[in-house]
Amino acid sequence: MKLLTLSDHQIAMTFIALALLLAFAHVFGTLLEKIRGPRVVGEILGGMLLGGSCLFLLLPEQMKQIFFAYPEEGQVLNIFYQLGLVFLMFLSGYNTEIRIGKQNIRTISLVFIGATLLPMLAAVPFLPLFRQHFTGTAENPLAFALVFCIGVAITSIPVISKIFFDMGIMHTKFSDTVLTVAAFQDLCLWVLLNIATKIAVCGEICLRQMLLIVCSTLGIFALIAFLLQKIGSAGRFRDAKLFYPVCLILLPLFCGLLSLAGINLMYSAFLAGFMMKAVFGGSGQAAKAAGTLKEFVFAFFVPVYFALVGIQLNVIHDFSVGRFLLFFVIAFGLEFIGTWVMLLFSKLSGDMKMNFAVTMNARGGPGIVLATVSYGANIISLEFFTVLILTTMLSSMIAGYYLRYQQKKNPAVFDQL
Repeated sequence: MKLLTLSDHQIAMTFIALALLLAFAHVFGTLLEKIRGPRVVGEILGGMLLGGSCLFLLLPEQMKQIFFAYPEEGQVLNIFYQLGLVFLMFLSGYNTEIRIGKQNIRTISLVFIGATLLPMLAAVPFLPLFRQHFTGTAENPLAFALVFCIGVAITSIPVISKIFFDMGIMHTKFSDTVLTVAAFQDLCLWVLLNIATKIAVCGEICLRQMLLIVCSTLGIFALIAFLLQKIGSAGRFRDAKLFYPVCLILLPLFCGLLSLAGINLMYSAFLAGFMMKAVFGGSGQAAKAAGTLKEFVFAFFVPVYFALVGIQLNVIHDFSVGRFLLFFVIAFGLEFIGTWVMLLFSKLSGDMKMNFAVTMNARGGPGIVLATVSYGANIISLEFFTVLILTTMLSSMIAGYYLRYQQKKNPAVFDQL
């Protein structure tokens, strides 16, 4: 068997394209961190500057020589794009923790309902305002409605975690509650997104496929619970020498098998990460190995992924500032109001209600994954793809700056639930 290969020139141009994507992502990601903004926003901004919003518009011939050097270059770069998405979701699954205690179960329930169920239901009447411009070429109203409602309600575990770490408030009562709600929320919304992509492919509601997705999800989490019960702390699986080969074999195998079963790549990678944590545990040598993997992935694959997301954005053509602002106000407002209203049934202070209402609006990585997966499935248009990414960037920055402002006012506020 002989594999087809690229020429030396094609390989060289691919490497140059990757180097540019990485350089712009790292430079602007670092700049955003310097002003205490989310790094992911800078990485996307770096990609935007290489795309049709800036350099592709100013230097079209030079950019084409790098990013369109040969017909298949887009497909080659898409491999790195998909690897970035897979590793990002894998690490999100590995780092997802659900912490429920008697003391915070009421607050968790109220925030989950207010930040997830209420915004999604309240978003339905706004669908006719955007359907014409935001629907993709699949032209499936139900799949579009699901993505629209998810886009209003989604919250980011990675971005919120990074903000909490930077502020030194990780493992406070506030952060534990937010991350637990976000974990439940993401699990529900990933299932809905998986259903939306299947509806778009089938062209109609396929009951067998929907039941398969739900049952397989419940089955996988039941299996994880069984593993946790049987192997306990999983000390015999924490050897770092075993972690890497098992991880790198399990991840593509798990994604491939679940994809054949009708579960999309993104959700399969998330479940694989959750499974790996159940087998290896979240501390000791396994945690160190996972940390090393994360450092490499977040230094290469993830910046390339976010830069490639940014390079597809075009705020010059096929984009309406008015529709973006309207969607942003609706999305931010519905999640804010839903969370605030439900927390009226709690004994939290007014400041703490505001903290939850603003924080649950940080859409971060999951918001970007939602945009890229639904755009790839032709559920949404390029304009809505751009709107979702910009909404994610702006909402994440607002949450980060607001929480730092609250901490400056009262350093102990996040422990006062």
